[in-house]
Amino acid sequence: MFLELVRQESARDPALARKALAGLDYYADAARVPRDPPRPVVATIRGASLRDHGGDGPPLLLVPSLINPPHILDLDSDTSLAAALTANRRVLLLDWGKASERANLSIAGHVESILVPLIDGLGEPPALLGYCLGGTMALAAAGMTRVDRLATLAAPWHFAAYSDDSRAALTRIWDGARGPSAGLGALPMEVLQAAFWALDPARTVAKFAAFADLDPMADEARRFVMLEDWANEGEPLPLPAARELVEDLFGADLPGCGQWHVGGRPVAEQPTASALHLIAGHDHIVPAATAPAGPVSTIASGHVGMIVGRARNALHEQLNAFLSH
Repeated sequence: MFLELVRQESARDPALARKALAGLDYYADAARVPRDPPRPVVATIRGASLRDHGGDGPPLLLVPSLINPPHILDLDSDTSLAAALTANRRVLLLDWGKASERANLSIAGHVESILVPLIDGLGEPPALLGYCLGGTMALAAAGMTRVDRLATLAAPWHFAAYSDDSRAALTRIWDGARGPSAGLGALPMEVLQAAFWALDPARTVAKFAAFADLDPMADEARRFVMLEDWANEGEPLPLPAARELVEDLFGADLPGCGQWHVGGRPVAEQPTASALHLIAGHDHIVPAATAPAGPVSTIASGHVGMIVGRARNALHEQLNAFLSH
């Protein structure tokens, strides 16, 4: 898929395409930094785990997306969102675990069967913080059980606010992958990555071209490799969750229409708990217009940059202020 993107770009800018291929080679050959050992597990349901990231105070449960691994919220010592929030809270990061252990769950089913029981098992209402699709799911959970407060980061809710081209491209990818995925019982990560690339193919090519010019020993190059590895890793998406994501959320915009049912009833867009929605002002994956209704604050960054880029300090400051009062 990436090579097809480069081929398309070569018709417009052959030099950029050649540099992107060089960047791809550099990325493939780059040295990898070993990850820290996994954090201790404090609770497990259907293969999903809560991992203890330390801190004092009432619990804060971080809910990552079902797509890509959870360690984006604890990437390294310089950028860890989990570590940045331990001053006033005991931080617990949800690891969704193996897709094979939740193969029959839709997105709503993950909320009902995993997220809500883990929240209820904490013994006191936690603060919830959900990133991307994890924020969509955290908002749904906040309507089903008691939470102290809710923050979402770059979380889509009004899926009709995506461009028609983006939604049509996702539908085409799903139509082509649905048959083979049915045999596997899940949508492979490679298909999901192709869907992300389809949102902004020129930018995907340009970032690899830019990587070719970086000093391979620089922190920026090291982090690029870590982020690309993260983006290309992860469990496949269980088939019921993939169908719901493409057909019910992107296709029918059930959340934005007030018709997304979780736990047998429609999810309220504005929970009773205090909420804050942080959006990335330059987000190509979750446009600002898709955010839930309610108090909104904009971080001047992209979708991943708000977590690990230069804007992360502004994000940490706003979240700590929201979580401490």
